Amino acid sequence: MTSQYDRDALHALILDRALKFGDFTLASGKKSSHYLDGKQVALHARGLRLISAGFLELAADWQYDAVGGMSIGADPLIGGVLTLAEREDLVGAMIRKEAKGHGTGQYVEGPLQPGQSVLVVEDVVTTGGSSLKAIKRLRDFGAVVCGVVAIVDRLQGGEAAFAEAGVPLKTLFTVKDFGIDPPAE
Repeated sequence: MTSQYDRDALHALILDRALKFGDFTLASGKKSSHYLDGKQVALHARGLRLISAGFLELAADWQYDAVGGMSIGADPLIGGVLTLAEREDLVGAMIRKEAKGHGTGQYVEGPLQPGQSVLVVEDVVTTGGSSLKAIKRLRDFGAVVCGVVAIVDRLQGGEAAFAEAGVPLKTLFTVKDFGIDPPAE
């Protein structure tokens, strides 16, 4: 398969559509003078193709049976990777924030089976909180997590948190790629 990943084109899309400046409170609770709205690129046809191709390159040396992440943010990323992967045996897994109040009451949705290995996808990593919750739910389900791939790492502790959980993180960009220095801890 010839790579469809064009780092420069994705960088330009992120600058144009996703990076905003102002006064923001992040999902981690931290305050920030900038916000990376990954959905503005992940819900854009060309953006999703570029992200998905980049994720497949990042994870090329990892073995995985499924692609998953925390709903709803990871849902388009999961679909994009499944579509571009050219692997008919690859399945998706959506991890709910709250168990479904009807039906099976599952946290993990999709054809994933216990024992399978999962590549977790994420748009923006700050502390890693939402993906760490997804990893816990996947492990409780009986799945194995091979690693996390993300569009951007804000360089605010996420990588260390994943390392502590025994899960490697690979990202397409860090905030430094957009001329932003992470805050001093």
